[in-house]
Amino acid sequence: MVDLTAAIYHDADKAREHLEAIHWPHGPFCPHCGNANPERITKLAGKSTRPGVYKCNECRAPFSVTVGTVFERSKIGLHKWVLASHLYASSKKGMSAHQLHRMLGVTYKTAWFMAHRIREAMKEDVKSNGPLGGEGKTIEADETYYGRREDGYVSPLRRGQPYLKRKKPMKNAVIGLVERGGKARMFHVQHATKAAVRDILVRNADRQSTLYTDESALYPVTGKEFAKHDTVKHSAREYARGDTHTNTIESVFSVFKRGMVGVYQHCGEAHLHRYLAEFDFRYNRRTALNVSDTERSEDLLRNARDKRLIYRRIGEADHA
Repeated sequence: MVDLTAAIYHDADKAREHLEAIHWPHGPFCPHCGNANPERITKLAGKSTRPGVYKCNECRAPFSVTVGTVFERSKIGLHKWVLASHLYASSKKGMSAHQLHRMLGVTYKTAWFMAHRIREAMKEDVKSNGPLGGEGKTIEADETYYGRREDGYVSPLRRGQPYLKRKKPMKNAVIGLVERGGKARMFHVQHATKAAVRDILVRNADRQSTLYTDESALYPVTGKEFAKHDTVKHSAREYARGDTHTNTIESVFSVFKRGMVGVYQHCGEAHLHRYLAEFDFRYNRRTALNVSDTERSEDLLRNARDKRLIYRRIGEADHA
């Protein structure tokens, strides 16, 4: 539960101090030149200076704790950003922009962009986190389909199947990986092909791992590159055979789809990767790291550094 009475959710100065404690545990540093010498950093004060502004005596540039984060140049009070971050970090299936605008007392347009900035902060750096799995570990891989594609593409593997004759709109393809007892990663791909699956697997999974999948034709060739590859045959109603199953990745997809259908309802194809990052962030800290809502919220605020997102009109968001 979120303690809505906490000062950091009502006082912008308290929220700024909270953010400074997270980003500057050893004191302020200049985001422009990297100077961290306290003797070469001056805290500015005065009626014409807003609270929390410092000046670097090395590069002569002013800065605050929000510079270089997704909160930079925002006119929304920091206490609202901190509260919104806590709400997104603690809501298992997410929170719609409509609900956020009602709770924070901001416009829907503002809430929509706040939500996308928070999702941008939730995005994790794959390179720094390294691959999933490893020797003696197990990875499950699977694909799922959600929403509606804009171009109506049909995968060659699915052409000619009876249900396609009903002219249902094609869906967006999502490839998911999960390490048992560890983290999950989901990726929106334009086409669910063998090449796309292999690219994701070799970039995100240690090939000394054991790989479990269903009987899809996307995995057998790439599976030979792993220490072991085994499958379950869902078409024959086989869902587990000893340790061989894909139930973990299916549960990851289940939470994602319940959130998208029950909470968000509408998601443009261009923004799907940010929603996937949101669900990955929460799953990884709930299952793999088993941290509290407060710790998850602080981790989100910490991840907000070195990320920017701007937009020109609602429905469009671009990286700075």
